[in-house]
Formats: sequence, C-alpha cells, structure tokens
Amino acid sequence: MISVLGEALVDIIVDPRGEVASVVGGAPLNTARTIARLGIPATFLGGVSTDAFGERIMRLLEADGVTLGLGSQVPEPTTLAIAQIDAHGAATYRFMMEGTSAAAVTPEMAVSHVDASVRAIHVGTLGLVLQPLADASVALVNSALGDQLVMVDPNCRPSVMTGSAVFAEALASVLPRADVVKVSGDDLAFLYPTVERAQAAADLARSSGSVVLFTDGAEAVRILAAGTEVVVDVPRVPVVDTVGAGDSFSGGFLAWWMHHGKGREDLADVDSVVAAARFGVAVASITCQRAGAEPPHIADVPGGWS
Repeated sequence: MISVLGEALVDIIVDPRGEVASVVGGAPLNTARTIARLGIPATFLGGVSTDAFGERIMRLLEADGVTLGLGSQVPEPTTLAIAQIDAHGAATYRFMMEGTSAAAVTPEMAVSHVDASVRAIHVGTLGLVLQPLADASVALVNSALGDQLVMVDPNCRPSVMTGSAVFAEALASVLPRADVVKVSGDDLAFLYPTVERAQAAADLARSSGSVVLFTDGAEAVRILAAGTEVVVDVPRVPVVDTVGAGDSFSGGFLAWWMHHGKGREDLADVDSVVAAARFGVAVASITCQRAGAEPPHIADVPGGWS
C-alpha cells in the first residue's frame, strides 16, 4: 500500500488558441492514480469536495481503484487550477485555492489515517504550501515508521510558492526524512536560482542524504544515489502535452519499487533505483502522448514490469 498526501483539483486547460477543456488533476492525485492503474494499492489522503467537481473526482478515483484515505469527502468547494498550455505543450499554472477542499486536511486527519500497512508515503506540490495541508504533510512525514519509504516531490509552483515562508519551512522539515526526492529542472531553477541545475541536484543529494531523481523534460533523467550519478535516456515521443508527466514518473517509480518488494534499505542498490527510474520514464512517456493527466495501465507499458 502506498499513501499519497496532497491536493485533488480540477484543471481548467487553456490551449494556445484559447480553447478550454477541464480534467481532474492535482499532482499528488495524478501520482496516486498512476500507482493504482499500474496495479499497486494506493490511497489518496487529500480532501475531495462534496460538490459536483468533487463527485467527478470520486468517480475517477473509484474507476482507477484508488481508495479515499480520509474515508469521507469534505464540504469545502473543489480547488481549481488554470493550466495555460504553450505551443510546445508545456503548462503554466494559476490556482484558486483559498478555502477550498485541497487545503482542508489537518495534521490529525492525515496521521490518523496512515498505519503500519503503508509501505511508502508520497508528499509534495500544494501539500507543501497550503495550510493546514502543509502542516499535515510535515506531520505525516515526521511520523513515518522506520521501514516506511518517504518520497518528496516539491513540484514547485512559483505563482504560489515564491516568497512563501510556509513552503520554505515545510520543505526544510520534510527533506531530512525523505528517502527519495524527485525534482525537475524547473524545480531546481526555482529552489537554487544561482546554481547550475546539475550542480543543484548534486548539492540536494549531498545535503539531504536522499536519492535524487532529476527529471528535465525531454532531456535525460539524472539519478544521484549512493554517491554515484547515473543518466537514463528519455525516448523521443510525439508529445500532446506534459500535464501529469512528472507525476506519472513518480508513480511509476514507486509502483515498480513496491511490485518488486523493495524497501528503504534497497535504495543503496543503485541498479534497482535505475530500473525503477527507467520504468518511471516509460510510464511518463506514455502520459505525454495523451491529452491531460491520463497515466497508463500496466498493460499499456511496453515490456510490463521488466
């Protein structure tokens, strides 16, 4: 079982011509859906509203086999994100968050709904900046048992994280317990604006003691683990958009790890980390070829778990 804490929301997607569509999103929700679609039990610990958008989210969770970790929905309205897609398929986000469902999770709610049956915990994105959700993320990570793997994806959103003391404090609080940190090139540019990105990734791995998975769009993935660096190539595919691609990578990595019976101690095995990252790349590559955040099922992944 993998538990993912963070936001569920609806993405209002605006294409380069101004045409609008909507899809269920939220990076942590996408990660949980990816894990479940790949056949690994997943719980989503975020707040899901009782409004019409929330019911839509619930239908999607149920269809993908994701368990609502909190056990019930919340009365706050659904959080919205406006995703502007540029000519290259990249998304820029703005959020409507105040008083919405994503922010409704308290530390007590999160901690009380994770037990020893959970083998991995994933936190990040708005879960590190919205309150009380940010406090819930910190509390959940700090309460993790010794054999529970913790993965952190800052997934930086400058529009809400720039100058945020909440984000800075939450990230600093979860990194010491993080076993795996997934960061994009944009994340590193935001977190370390004066440092070249590859060097920033190396600095992060050294300071946190975590395995760092540095994704960089269509460029190769750099894995920094056990004092070594391994580069994993990313295949060239026809990109529809990149919505949810990084989330699919994270979900794919964790799903492979759990499917193969790996634990925290196995992160010292660089070959296993590389194999999990390669699988994550394959999963993300399929997501990029679909509109919106539509991660693949295991049957869609060439070669399956190999």
